[in-house]
Amino acid sequence: MFESILCQVTEYDPEVLDSLIELAVEIAREGREGRRIGTLFTLGDEEAVLARSRSLILDPLVGHPELSRHVSDLNLRGTIKELAQLDGGFVVSRSGIFLSACRYLDAVVSSADVPLGLGSRHIAVANMSAATNAVGIVVSESSVVRLFCHGKLVGEIIPELWMIDHATHLRGPINREKVGDVTVLTPNLQSAATRT
Repeated sequence: MFESILCQVTEYDPEVLDSLIELAVEIAREGREGRRIGTLFTLGDEEAVLARSRSLILDPLVGHPELSRHVSDLNLRGTIKELAQLDGGFVVSRSGIFLSACRYLDAVVSSADVPLGLGSRHIAVANMSAATNAVGIVVSESSVVRLFCHGKLVGEIIPELWMIDHATHLRGPINREKVGDVTVLTPNLQSAATRT
C-alpha cells in the first residue's frame, strides 16, 4: 500500500512493514477516547534494540503466545492502541511479532539526522535506527506518521488533508503520493542527485 516508503526501506518484509505502518496511521487518525496520542515502533534488529532499551513498567506483552502478538492479528490491534497511550515504545521483531511494549530507548549517536521541530520520540527513534539496523516509526501527537531508517527521516504520512502544507519535515525536493485518503511524502532522491 505504501509503495514509495517501502522503496526507501528495502531490508524488511514489505507485508510486515506495511501492516505496521497501517497500524500507526490508524493510531494517528483515531487517537484514543477523543484525544490524539503519540507512540513509536521499532522494527527488526530486535536483540540490539532490546539491549539498548529498558522497560518502563512490567511488560504487558510478556508471556502471550507469538501467534497472538503478530502485527497481522486483528485482535492485537486494539491492545496495541490501548498500550500506545502509555509512555514508551514497542519493539517488533523482523518477522512482525510484538516483543515488548512500554520501552524507553537508550541509544544515543551523533549520526542521527532529526529535523528541527521534532520531539523526543523522533530523536529516540532516529538514534535507535542509526545505532542498529532497526526501522523506526513514530506516531506524532500532531497525527503525522514518520519513518526513520539509518538515522534519517525517509518518509512522512499525513492522514489529514489540511496538514499537508504545514507538517512536512523532509528536506529538499519531495515526492507526494496519494494512498487512499492519506498523503505519503518521501525524499525525491533523483532530483537531489541531479543537483549534485
